[in-house]
Amino acid sequence: MEMEIVYVTVVGAGIGILLRYLLPGREVYGVALMPALGAAVTAATWAGLTWLGWKADGGWIWLAALGAATVVPLVVALILSKRRQAADARHLHALSGGRLSGGKA
Repeated sequence: MEMEIVYVTVVGAGIGILLRYLLPGREVYGVALMPALGAAVTAATWAGLTWLGWKADGGWIWLAALGAATVVPLVVALILSKRRQAADARHLHALSGGRLSGGKA
């Protein structure tokens, strides 16, 4: 029964890879961030739920772990890309002495 955590973690990493290429703004964070986050969240959710007594052969633990692997990287990617793009625009404006703003030449 211990091997299921390996399977679900690999699937969580796959969800992270898929989200990386489906969501906009992926150029502002690293290529491994979303897969690593998906895998980590899946493993942590699975371990926590098994400690709470959820059985590995039940469907709810799979749904919860893979749902967390979808929601957390999705939220992080959307927030991170917006904040990073805004910070980059502010930094460009400051470095150019106000001559450039937000990617405009």
